[in-house]
Amino acid sequence: MSTLSPAVELDETSASPFRGRPPLNVAYQTSHGRMMQGLSDEILQSGALERFEGRVNLVFTSPPFPLNRKKRYGNKTGEEYIEWLSSYGPLLKKMLTPDGSIVMEVGNAWEQGAPVMSTLPIRSLLQFQEDNELNLCQEFVWQNPAKLPTPAQWVNVDRVRVKDSFTKVWWMSASTKPKADNRRVLQEYSKSMKDLLKNGKYNAGKRPSEHHIGEQSFLTDNGGAIPGSVLTYANTQANDEYQIYCRDNEIEVHPARMPIELAGFFINFLTDPGDLVMDPFAGTNTTGAASERLNRFWLSIEAEEKYVLGSLGRFPNSISA
Repeated sequence: MSTLSPAVELDETSASPFRGRPPLNVAYQTSHGRMMQGLSDEILQSGALERFEGRVNLVFTSPPFPLNRKKRYGNKTGEEYIEWLSSYGPLLKKMLTPDGSIVMEVGNAWEQGAPVMSTLPIRSLLQFQEDNELNLCQEFVWQNPAKLPTPAQWVNVDRVRVKDSFTKVWWMSASTKPKADNRRVLQEYSKSMKDLLKNGKYNAGKRPSEHHIGEQSFLTDNGGAIPGSVLTYANTQANDEYQIYCRDNEIEVHPARMPIELAGFFINFLTDPGDLVMDPFAGTNTTGAASERLNRFWLSIEAEEKYVLGSLGRFPNSISA
């Protein structure tokens, strides 16, 4: 596979933040976004993205796994990983609008050779938040009910643990009141709520908790139910456009892909159409694909060329280098 070369200039609308000649390390682009190849800290420090500083409404990302991710990110572990992740804070904060958000998904980790969980992921999130003076707006959990039983030794062989099927997602912001609107992520009402709205009757009054719930509050159709902070999305697709493209072009499939619904939830919740979303650890560019579908602009960075090449499968109308 040949090395990616500079992207060509797009004929863009006046609303696009990407007017003009792109930086040399743009691998491909669409009318809504750009994928850049390289180490994100180097790109962010280089001044290549200076004109986007203060314009990013949401950074949505999943950093490299702390214990066994190798090659381009140096396979950092332990305290070194914590310091490395925290060092991204100033680089990302300068990109944000005053009411912008950083949403970071970090996988769980286990101690080497023992059925004991590592506290490294949660410590890395805490230090990132504290060192960079960010507010923890809310903690979410992404549950993947279809995840394979892991860690295999302790779950499948020794049978002393249950499968690890969730990760933490932290929503952070420099502002205590970042842009957000839960009306954009309402879920379908349950059958019982639909019946309640249809019948128009509710047993109001005091509850065992001593709260008094008025009838009117439960008989108003608000267009859907407010979701909780546990987000359940299975990651089971075996024949999506990305994987088909990789197989057809003999490109290695990324081992840790994120469901596009997870990115879409936070993009809908925390941004408006026409806003700019950024992912400094893009992988297969799920963030960019979700942003494009939701009419947001996007800016993604990925270090590994093979993953950049594979992510093209998500953008059939892109202009490649």
